[in-house]
Amino acid sequence: METVEAAEGSGGPGGLICASFNQDTTSLAVGTKNGYRLFSVTSVDRLDRVHESKNPDVYIVERLFSSSLVVVVSLSMPRRMNVYHFKKGTEICNYSYSNNILAVRLNRQRLIVCLEESIYIHNIKDMKLLKTLLNTPINPTGLCALSINHSHSYLAYPGSSAIGEIIVYDANNLSTVTKILAHDSPLAAITFSSSGTKLSSASERGTVIRVFSVPEGLKLFEFRRGMKRYVSISSLSFSTDAQFLCASSNTETVHIFKLEQHSHSRDEESPTWSAYVGKVFSAASNYLPAQVSDMMNQDRAFATVRLNVFGQKNVCALSTIQKLPRLLVASADGHLYIYNVDPQDGGECVLVKKHRLFGSDEEEEEASESEVTAAPVSQSYAATVAMPTTVPSSSAVTGYSEDGGVKKGEVIPEHEFAASPVCLDDENEFPPVSIPNN
Repeated sequence: METVEAAEGSGGPGGLICASFNQDTTSLAVGTKNGYRLFSVTSVDRLDRVHESKNPDVYIVERLFSSSLVVVVSLSMPRRMNVYHFKKGTEICNYSYSNNILAVRLNRQRLIVCLEESIYIHNIKDMKLLKTLLNTPINPTGLCALSINHSHSYLAYPGSSAIGEIIVYDANNLSTVTKILAHDSPLAAITFSSSGTKLSSASERGTVIRVFSVPEGLKLFEFRRGMKRYVSISSLSFSTDAQFLCASSNTETVHIFKLEQHSHSRDEESPTWSAYVGKVFSAASNYLPAQVSDMMNQDRAFATVRLNVFGQKNVCALSTIQKLPRLLVASADGHLYIYNVDPQDGGECVLVKKHRLFGSDEEEEEASESEVTAAPVSQSYAATVAMPTTVPSSSAVTGYSEDGGVKKGEVIPEHEFAASPVCLDDENEFPPVSIPNN
């Protein structure tokens, strides 16, 4: 799951404030000055809008897989997290914190709320606060990652504000797993593979991207994004099978790296010119300074994308749509770009579709005709429910206070108990909030 926020929360062109893919890249959530939208990303030609809310100035919106649970934080109340069942149009619960919420991460077991100097770990089944990590290193961007594999629920966050140290924390067992010294400069991006066994990171310099094993913390791969300039990496994302890793930045280029171990026996069997040159460089690197040697052994991008926009923040993700590998780029310019990826030869990826993410239905139809012919937006869920704008009724159960300054708000009685086992892959189900009997 990746998230991109527009600079200073002011919104990009047309009012886009944030965009995020859900945990399995089947859904895209966008927040704007006028509300937020949830889209289904399961087709190239169609971008079905499954829900729209008029809650203004949403700068965090996260959906739990394909369920009806969505977490929202707005600029008007940046210290308050609201959890909604968007299909029913009701609020499940809310929490208030001691400072502004910078990031929210979800999986089937845990809900993580990241503040600048603290992290809160909730049990997603009942939203109870399980642990507060206080006095964490200053983290002004709320950088953190949560593995979607709920059997692990690994949480990664910066271990230092001066260097690129990563702390890997077990959010299930509530204990520190390992610390990884990933970079010399502070971290800019981190993400887990879907299995939770790999962790990728980039520093503020943005030139080198590394992949580590989890929980061991061993370096597996090292990729060089570029040498000419430092850039700001805005997102990292593994493919579902963890064979590829994509990285986007504030430049016009998105890089895709292939995670493969080079076989020396294969090079010997096919003594090509490139294999010969590779051996020469490998041998020469043993006699060069460590910094130069590392640079020579770093792999370059397997595939690339040249965006039509420059300097716009974006979030990228690798997904399989209609049985083919695709690269998805949600940009602060208000569009979702879909590219074909050649898993065998790589190279330059081909743009196959461009979808507009906000605007009136009339504007979207015009854009579909003039830019890339997009299918009509589905109204299956849109406008069928609306988020409550009034305070819940007095019959709601009163919440409680927790340590670390977080306060639980009211819980709607409708969501107190589960009528049947929770199945989070089914969008008709959602994690209920259970209040234990005293």
